[in-house]
Amino acid sequence: MITRHWWGCKNFFPSSLLFPPLNFYLCGRFFKKVIKKYRNTMEIVAIKGHSKENSGKLAAKSIRRTGMVPAVMYKSGGGGATPFSIAPAEFRHLVYTPKFKLAEIELDGKKHKCIVKDIQFHPVSEAVMHIDFLELVPGVTFKAAVPLRFSGTAPGVKAGGKFITTLRKINIVTTPEKVVDEVIADISTMDLGDTIRIRDIKLQEGVMITNSGAIPVANIEIPRGLRGGK
Repeated sequence: MITRHWWGCKNFFPSSLLFPPLNFYLCGRFFKKVIKKYRNTMEIVAIKGHSKENSGKLAAKSIRRTGMVPAVMYKSGGGGATPFSIAPAEFRHLVYTPKFKLAEIELDGKKHKCIVKDIQFHPVSEAVMHIDFLELVPGVTFKAAVPLRFSGTAPGVKAGGKFITTLRKINIVTTPEKVVDEVIADISTMDLGDTIRIRDIKLQEGVMITNSGAIPVANIEIPRGLRGGK
C-alpha cells in the first residue's frame, strides 16, 4: 500500500514500516528537491512605468519635480532606447538590496523583463536620480553582476582558521533562460592557508564568469598560534 502524506512525502512502502530510516531517507530527498527549487527561483519586482515623450536634462528635471524618477530601458542585443518615469516606491525593493533581482516593467500595457544596468545617485542626499534598465530578450546573452555565496563548512575553520572573503560579486554572461541570482562557491575542502579562486567555482551550463580565473575570492587565514605547526 502506498501512502501520500500531506507534506508531500510519498512512496512509503510497507517495508519502510520495518525500516524507519527509509522514511527519513525518502523525506530527505524530497525536501532537498524543494530547497533546490526554492533557491533557483528568481525574485521578480513588478514596476509600473509611465511613458514620457521628451528626453534630455530639462525633461529629467521636470520629472523629478513631480517626485518621479526618470529612467531608460535599453534592449539586450541592441535596439532603441525607451524613456519613461517611475515612482521611487516602485523600485525600492529592487535597488536597496544586496540580492540580484529581475524587474517586470509594465509600460503602455506591455510587460518587459529587465535587469538594472546603472543607477545614478545624488552626490549629497544619495537619492536615486536616474535608472538604466536592460530588457532581456530570449536567447540573447547579457552581462550581469550577481552576489557570491559560499556553501559547506571548511575544515580549516574547524581547525581554528579565520575565513576571509575578498570578493562579494561575480560578473557573469548568460541568457534569460539560464540566468541565476547568485554564484555558489564550495568551501568544504578548504584547509588552513588555502585560497579559493574564480577558476575553482563550478557553474551550471549556460552561465560563464568573466572575471579572471586567477582572482582569489576567499582564503582561510592561519592564526598566529597555529602558524608554527602548519
